[in-house]
Formats: sequence, C-alpha cells, structure tokens
Amino acid sequence: MTAQPTRTAPHQAGGYELRSRRGQFWIPGERVTTGQGTVQRAPMFVQWEAPPTVTRRHPLVLVHGGGGQGTDWTGTPDGRPGWATRFVEAGFAVYVVDRCGHGRSPYHPDVVGAMGGPFPYEAAQALFLPEDSREAQTQWTYGREIGSGDLDQLVCGMGPLPADLAESQRMDADRLARLLDLVGPAVLVTHSAGGPVGWLAADARPDGVAAIAAIEPIGPAFADFPGLGRLAWGLTAHRITYAPDRSTPEEAEQADRASLRIPALAGTPVAVFSGGASAFASFAPEVANFLRTAGADAEHVHLPDHGITGNGHGLILEANSDRTIQPVLAWIIDH
Repeated sequence: MTAQPTRTAPHQAGGYELRSRRGQFWIPGERVTTGQGTVQRAPMFVQWEAPPTVTRRHPLVLVHGGGGQGTDWTGTPDGRPGWATRFVEAGFAVYVVDRCGHGRSPYHPDVVGAMGGPFPYEAAQALFLPEDSREAQTQWTYGREIGSGDLDQLVCGMGPLPADLAESQRMDADRLARLLDLVGPAVLVTHSAGGPVGWLAADARPDGVAAIAAIEPIGPAFADFPGLGRLAWGLTAHRITYAPDRSTPEEAEQADRASLRIPALAGTPVAVFSGGASAFASFAPEVANFLRTAGADAEHVHLPDHGITGNGHGLILEANSDRTIQPVLAWIIDH
C-alpha cells in the first residue's frame, strides 16, 4: 500500500488572527412577475467586517472586477489573507460586494438577461499573466500553465458576465448607490471592470462617495473590449451624466474631451493605481487625465514610483499583495 502524502488542513496551516465583527446582507433587486410567480432580479450580496473599534472615518466598499466576485478581495490563490483583511487590520469598516450575477448574487438569464460566455483559462492567462510580460511580472510566483493548482484557484472564482455590459453596470451602480444610502459616505475601492461601477455610483450618489481608489480600471475612454463590450459613454458602458448633457453615446464621443464635465465627480479625490508589468499601465494616465478633465481631483499612482515592481493586472492577488496595498492605504488615509 502506497503511503499518502502528509497534508496540512488550511485551518491548521496558520494565517492570521484578528478580532473583528462581521455580517452579511443583501441589496434587493427589482421584483419581477414571471410565469412561475414573483421573483427578484439581480440582488447584490454584501459581506462586511470591522474591527471591534473602527478608527477610520469612512468605511470602504470593495468592488471586484470582470468575471470575478467578492472573494477577489478576501484571499489570494495561495491562501493568504486578501486586501479586505488588511483594510480591517488598518482600522476600517469594510464592505465587500458580489456584483449582480456574480458569486453569491444569483443569476437566472430568464430574469436578468442573457449571459456572456464562460471565463476560460486562456482568458485568465492573457489578462493576469500574459506570456509577453513573463520576465517583467516577477510577482506572479504561482503556476502559469493550465493544470496548475494556483491557476485553478484563480479561475474557480471567475464566472460569466451579463451579455449586456451597459445593463450590468446600471444594475451594479443602482445597488451600490443604495448600499451607500445605508452605510453613509464611503471610499470606493474598485478593480478592473469594476471601475465603471465606481464612476456610475458616484454619478448616482455624489454625496455618498468620499473618494475612489481605482485599481487597474478598464479604459481608456470609449475603448472596445472584445467579448466584454464598449465603454460607449467614456469610461462607462451605461450612461453617465455630463454637463452640458449628452443625449447619445455618439454625441459624447464626438464632443471636445475638454467639454466632458461630470458634475458628480467635481472635486472628488480619485487615484488610478497601476502595476509596473501590467498592460493597463499604458493607458492609466489617460484614464486619470479624462477624470481630471471631468472635474475630479484625479491622479495616477504607478507602483514602481513607490519602489514596488513586478506586478501585473492582478496586483491585489499577487505574491507581494501585502506590499501593493500600502500605497493604496496611504492614499486613502491621506485623502
């Protein structure tokens, strides 16, 4: 009989010890009448955690990207604590959402709308560990090939997006706005395709958003994303409010960029964070400039400028995630 390898259960392998308070709730979706009865359309699941004594003025609301879910913030592929835990340790009350149709926020296409395609391993590789960045992306210390356990852990949490990107963002922003009504003014921390939800939530609740820390947000303005959709209104697929008003996406795109003011973002502190080995870093200055022109107090924070190198698009999950969070923490506390 072959001896089985000795394994350590996750709860025995160490980790972290933290006294905290935690809970969960839902931001309900619309009630819809169907042939099966009255159902709910696209609720948003919210998980919260806070230290026994909150020492920071504003709570943080963490908004995941693309096909991910709230677990993007709560752990890493190799099982270490994620940014959500580190924010709690720093004294913040933290709210982690599962965007509509993702994670614990249920999805039924008959009610929510058609699903996009499944999220393949190849898409995860192209986004999070592209081959042409292998040498520069030194902080991706996990397996790179299909069949790697760490890559399995990353892809497990990835699901399909709604096929209608604009409607997906509209639903997310609506639920997020109602979450802000509940928790009071907060700092939004967004990642990747969650970035547009932050801009739209601020548009819906300008007094509810104290600041926005956008980690590797999608862009630049009016960009097309094959398989995902188009940022038809600038940095969002769903309509955002300009002054003067633009009645169609075409009118917004054809306008002088200097005229695309977004009143809800006026004076709002915004930081666009990028990793040194990420393709998103190439257009991050354009995103920050678009937001500055719109009226936000926006800046681009490039991690290598803070001595943090080797990070790709998934810098919240990579081997040095406890370090990549530090400029973000410092910026939030300063602002």
